[in-house]
Amino acid sequence: MTQVIPDKLFYRIGEVETITDIPAYVLRYWESEFKLLRPKKNPAGQRLYRKRDVELVLRIKGLLYEERLTLEGAKKRLLAESRGTVQMDLGLKATALAETLRRLRTRLRAVRERLAHDAK
Repeated sequence: MTQVIPDKLFYRIGEVETITDIPAYVLRYWESEFKLLRPKKNPAGQRLYRKRDVELVLRIKGLLYEERLTLEGAKKRLLAESRGTVQMDLGLKATALAETLRRLRTRLRAVRERLAHDAK
């Protein structure tokens, strides 16, 4: 499910709450937990989220609620993504991965047998 983010310069916390379906108290808590989430504050102290902040909130929501990661897991994933070191998702299902491993074991056994035969 993709949320549509209105095209604006800044969003107040109530607007972010509406867009993301995340309560304001959770947004404030996430600010304390995730270093990348740092909305600006106006002179009155109101939080002003930019579009990338709202996108980050949606990303955090996906990691926590859809992928079921812990806060620590989500922090690590976001840090890895920001550094560009995310592991490639091979898109292999469990059965395809198991089949690939089985073939690899078979090939390795064949190589081991050839080496053992050549050593004699």
